[in-house]
Amino acid sequence: MKDSPFFDSKHALELQRIRNIGISAHIDAGKTTLSERILYYTGRIHRIEEVRSRAGGGPTLDYMELEREKGITIQAAATYCAWNGYHINLIDTPGHVDFTVEVERALRVLDGAILVLCGVAGVQSQTITVDRQMQRHRIPRLAFINKLDRAGANPDKVLRQLREKLRHRAALITMPIGLEDRFEGVIDLLSLRALAFEGANGEHVITTDIPDHLLPEALRRRQELIETVADVDDTIAEKFLSDADISTEELIAAIRRATLRRELVPVYVGSAKGNKGVQPLLDGVCAFLPSPLDVSYEAINREDSSPVPLTADPEAPLVALAFKLEDGRYGQLTYLRIYQGTLRKGQSIVNAATGKTMRVPRIGRIHADQLHDIEVAAAGDIVAVFGIECASGDTLTDGQLNVTLTGIYTPSPVIELAVAPKDRNKQNNFAKALHRFMREDPTFQVARDDETGQTLIRGMGELHLEVYIERMRREYDCEVEVGRPQVAYRETITKRAEFNYLHKKQTGGAGQFARVAGYIEPLPPDSGKTYEFVDQVVGGAIAREFIPACDKGFQEALQRGLLIGKPVVGVRVVLNDGQTHPVDSSELAFKIASMAALREAYFRAEPIILEPIMKLEVSVPEEFQGAVIGQINQRRGVILNTVLENGYAIIEAEVPLAEMFGYSTSLRSITQGKGEFTLEFLRYAPLPRQLQEELVREYQRRRAEEKAA
Repeated sequence: MKDSPFFDSKHALELQRIRNIGISAHIDAGKTTLSERILYYTGRIHRIEEVRSRAGGGPTLDYMELEREKGITIQAAATYCAWNGYHINLIDTPGHVDFTVEVERALRVLDGAILVLCGVAGVQSQTITVDRQMQRHRIPRLAFINKLDRAGANPDKVLRQLREKLRHRAALITMPIGLEDRFEGVIDLLSLRALAFEGANGEHVITTDIPDHLLPEALRRRQELIETVADVDDTIAEKFLSDADISTEELIAAIRRATLRRELVPVYVGSAKGNKGVQPLLDGVCAFLPSPLDVSYEAINREDSSPVPLTADPEAPLVALAFKLEDGRYGQLTYLRIYQGTLRKGQSIVNAATGKTMRVPRIGRIHADQLHDIEVAAAGDIVAVFGIECASGDTLTDGQLNVTLTGIYTPSPVIELAVAPKDRNKQNNFAKALHRFMREDPTFQVARDDETGQTLIRGMGELHLEVYIERMRREYDCEVEVGRPQVAYRETITKRAEFNYLHKKQTGGAGQFARVAGYIEPLPPDSGKTYEFVDQVVGGAIAREFIPACDKGFQEALQRGLLIGKPVVGVRVVLNDGQTHPVDSSELAFKIASMAALREAYFRAEPIILEPIMKLEVSVPEEFQGAVIGQINQRRGVILNTVLENGYAIIEAEVPLAEMFGYSTSLRSITQGKGEFTLEFLRYAPLPRQLQEELVREYQRRRAEEKAA
């Protein structure tokens, strides 16, 4: 950074005091409650609203009517606040796996994160998922063990799970004073002082000496903290081995270094709802999480795909990422993370994806559903702009650099529904809603079934699609007829098959001529790709200008498999020969030939059907364990693990999605309403042969009926 020709020490000091952080966790771990306390203690709001509150309007960051009714976070909500001279941009993310893309795109633009864990339940299935997302984006994090005022709270168990299940080198920074209904406050192990939280909402932090009966434990835990830090920091290790005194300032500096390298996770404890332990966590955010200066980012040169390092400098050429779109009251609202340069109201910017130049009419800082207007935003900021055309994941520049930032990972939808407006006069509203939701959420997809003429919506789960159907009713006054949920099956091939197809057609005018030859084969399961095209044509057998048309033809043919009409994935197409006619060959001819060649080779490649397999975690009282396991087995599930904790059985299993429709009702029935479960997409796997044959027969019967009609 300091080598940058744009570097200015004043800018650097400002950037050092910015924190871009997110809050992620399993469902009901207390993310939104914690966010509400952070906003209250930093003075951003002046009254605390509880989740599912009937008296007030609901939490600040759960501003959608549906979120407040259901008591869950559906959309990632952004806000900003200040704490002890630091500017904090905060994003509260959903815990439900159906809205995982909201977590994904938030983490894509953040520098640090808080991983919230329930002090009773500990590390749960979605905790592992969001932690994996943080790992993928290389995000340093703090952990906050919440709900220590609840019966069964055990921070030591959660700390152990952090180390064993998530493989983190976790170290307590604060320890509790009492637990459950005797939870009174925390002890700061850095300063060795006791902290009490007084006032109507715990806003006054009272610092006192550590109670005598807790002093030995506090000293022991501080020693454990020093030993853990010594494992990852040479400076502390030298002093520790030589029995030299280690000052609080040295320890804090070492913890920060190790946290930024992602070799240490500082752990705080408290109760957000009980208004205890949140202020020390805020101190930890400022002390240990990175500023924009501490993170290395790079873009990709669009001309030669070489990496271009970015500097968090306001004077450098502008590079920003549009990571979230929202239809606001005044048009499209685009959330931006500015990685480099400065964005000004009225400035012209370029969309690197489309090459289109646009003017920025309005910039604002986001506070839930409000926009606070500003004139200028600089590197390190997260802001929103009105009135620009772009898609989620687009790179915006000032035209000086021809670069792009890596996009946002989008998981594939696993469930689909046929939908139609009940009132034909509301067709326009229906189309507007679908178009808007597709733009806002990349995991919400809309397709038309050519055979039935139905509109299909696809998403990450039943709740995901249920929310959008309800939003159509509320926001677009459009009641929707919904078909039965369908599994988003896929097709793939299992062996190599050659093709050599000649497309030749002579009409009154110019004819069509194209020959394509090569083979299709399955991609390796760990390739992470759904399609790969390999051009091995030599000697001009196919003119170079027709190669892209061949690629396009193969891709179009793979959109609809021949077994049950589902997309075909995991296929490599190798084109190695062909023939071009000097007059009759065209892009259209080669596209048609490629589509026909793939269909001809498809059955020789022995296609199969793939079904989505889900990771299921069920938590039930011990007495229902046998019944629940029996029910999972009946649904073609495979039990992976069973753990007994505090009178509850936690059952982990893998189950086909096709068997999980209506599971919530049957689980409630056999557990007297005491069972809870989470479901998360894991992978696609081959469908058993008998079920595959049934699906194929049903597909062929339906097609025959449609043709007859």
